Amino acid sequence: MDLLKLYEFALGMVVLGVAAVALFRRKRQAVEDLERERRDFLEEVGRIIDGIVLDVQEVEIDGREAQMVIFQYEVSGVNYEASQDVTMLRPWINLQSCRTGLHASVKYDPLNPGNSLLITEKWNGLGADAGYAMPR
Repeated sequence: MDLLKLYEFALGMVVLGVAAVALFRRKRQAVEDLERERRDFLEEVGRIIDGIVLDVQEVEIDGREAQMVIFQYEVSGVNYEASQDVTMLRPWINLQSCRTGLHASVKYDPLNPGNSLLITEKWNGLGADAGYAMPR
């Protein structure tokens, strides 16, 4: 009986070891890939609501310059203030035309209203007032 328990324990440890090795060896996704997946998700399931641009800033994130658009919107009586890194979306936006107080359309996740954005590769909530142009 004790020998059977010893085999079960050893087999369990082997399975845990293989699972741990597989977990640690898997490739982590780059931050840019995760953000693109988030934009694609919100593009597909997001609901649109009115918002306002509060500020446009350049900040340093992980040793690189990033252009951030800070915006505000309200969902079901709750005010949200969020920002979006638009550095990778520069071909789709003219930040010099994007100004404080600009009315915008915000896409947000209905199950998590804090997850939101202003612009993707296929959708722009800033409109023509922000110098929106489709890249060629």
